[in-house]
Amino acid sequence: MTSVQSSRTDVAGIRRPAGMLDARTALLPYEGTLDTRFAAHLLRRAGFGGTPEMVRALVGAAAGNAVEQLVHFPETTAVAAPEDVFDPSTVYEEYGPRGLRALSDDQRRELQKDIRQSEVRSMASLRLWWLNRMLATPAPLQEKMTLFFHGHFTTAAIEKGVSPLMVYNQNQLMRQYALGNLRELTRGLSKDPAMLLYLDNATNVAEHPNENWARELMELFTLGVDRYTEDDVRESARAWTGWRVLRLTGAAYFEPRLHDDGTKAFLGRSGDFDGDDVVNIIFAQPQCARFFAAKLLGLFVYDNPEPELVDGVAALLEKNEYELAPTVSTILRSNVFYSDRAYRALVKSPVELVVGTYATLGVPQVDPSVLPALRSMGQVLFAPPNVAGWPGGENWLTSQMMIARQNFLAGLVNAQIMGASSWLGGVPMDPPDATHALIGALLQDDASPSSYARLKAYLAGDDTSALAMLNGENFQERIHGAAYLTMAMPAFQLE
Repeated sequence: MTSVQSSRTDVAGIRRPAGMLDARTALLPYEGTLDTRFAAHLLRRAGFGGTPEMVRALVGAAAGNAVEQLVHFPETTAVAAPEDVFDPSTVYEEYGPRGLRALSDDQRRELQKDIRQSEVRSMASLRLWWLNRMLATPAPLQEKMTLFFHGHFTTAAIEKGVSPLMVYNQNQLMRQYALGNLRELTRGLSKDPAMLLYLDNATNVAEHPNENWARELMELFTLGVDRYTEDDVRESARAWTGWRVLRLTGAAYFEPRLHDDGTKAFLGRSGDFDGDDVVNIIFAQPQCARFFAAKLLGLFVYDNPEPELVDGVAALLEKNEYELAPTVSTILRSNVFYSDRAYRALVKSPVELVVGTYATLGVPQVDPSVLPALRSMGQVLFAPPNVAGWPGGENWLTSQMMIARQNFLAGLVNAQIMGASSWLGGVPMDPPDATHALIGALLQDDASPSSYARLKAYLAGDDTSALAMLNGENFQERIHGAAYLTMAMPAFQLE
C-alpha cells in the first residue's frame, strides 16, 4: 500500500489543533448546557447540521440529553428504498446459461454494453437517493456513521463485477451496524458479495491463495500500517479461502472444497483458522482498539488525536466489546468534544458540504445538479479513488477543489430550488439586521468584524463587486447573494 499513500498530498490526521489536552478530564461528561454554537456543533458532527430552528430547539438542553436523542434514533427500516437498483442477474436469468452460451461475440458485447449503461444510470439514481436520505433522515447519526463506514471499508461500484444492487445491499449492511458492533460489521463485510469481488477474495482458493483482502483487512481496515508481518498476510489469505460469488445471482457462498483447512499461524496464534477466526484474532489485538479509536476521534473530535486520548477511547471500545453506541455516546457528550480545540476543527467533505448546506438552508430535497458538482469537488459516492478511500482533511481544500466548492454554493443560491428554503425568505429586509441574521444562522457568528462589514456593505448596495452588480437592486436577490458570501467565509467549510 505504499504506492497508494505516497500519491496523496496529505493524509487525514496530519494536523492537530493547537493547545494542550487535559487527558484526565477529556472524556468526562460535559456538564454545561448547549448554547447556539455548541448546539450547531453537535448537529454538524453527529449528522449534517440543521436549520436555525433545529439549532434553537437544542439550545438550553443538557449535552447528555441532546446526545441521547441522537444516539437512540428512531427505527428507519420503513424509509423508502431507491427506485432504480439495477441487478444484472435479472438480465442473465432472461437468457439462462444455455442462452448466454448461444450468443455470438457481437451479441455478448452488445449485451454487456446495455448492462453497463443500466448500471451507470442506476448508480446516478442510487447516489441521489442516498444524498436525499442523508438530508431527510430522522436518524442523522445513523447516516453519518454509514458515510464514515463507506469511506473506511471501501468498495467501488461497477468495478470487478460489483453491481448497483451489491453496493446498495452493502450500504444497508453498514446502516444496520451504524452504532452496532464493529467486530460483527467487519465480519459481515468480509463475506459481503461487493467486498468479496472488489478485493478479490472471491477468487481466493487453496491452490492459489489471493492475498489482497487479507492485506487490506489488516492494513487499511483494522490494524494499520506495519502492524503485521508478511507471514500474517499469507496465513490470513489461507484462512479466507473458499468464498465465492455466483455470477448469475450475485450471491456469496462458501465452497468447502476450495478452502485450505490446514493449520495456520496468525498474529501469534496457531490453529485450523477460517475467516471468522481471523476477525476474532484481529479484534483481540490491543492495536485494533487503538486503530478504531483514532478513526472515531478523527470523525467526531479532531484529526491526529493525542495518544492519551486514543488510549482512552480504545479502552471504551474494549470495555464495550466493540459496541459503538456507548462509545460514540461518550465521545459526543465529552469535555473534549465541546472544547475550543475541537470546535470547527474538521474540514467538511464534499458530501458533508452538500448535504449540510441543504440542511442548514432548510431546502427539503437535493437537486440532481449536485452529482456533477460532487465529482468536481472530488467525492463521488460508491466510487472511491482507490481502496484507501478519500484522504480527507486538508486534501479537500486544494485550490482546484475550493473553486469547485465555491461554484457549488454559488450555483445553489442562484437556483430556483432556493425558494424552498424554510427560513431564507424571512431574513429581515434591512442590511444590518440581515447581516446579523445570515451570519448567525449560517455561521453561528463565527466571522470576523471585517466579514460583517463587507456583508453589510454588500446588502446596503455599497459594494461594487461583480456579485453585487449581478444581483442588481432586488433585495431578495441580494439576500441570496449575501447567503453565498456568508457561506464562502472560512467557517462554513469546517464542521
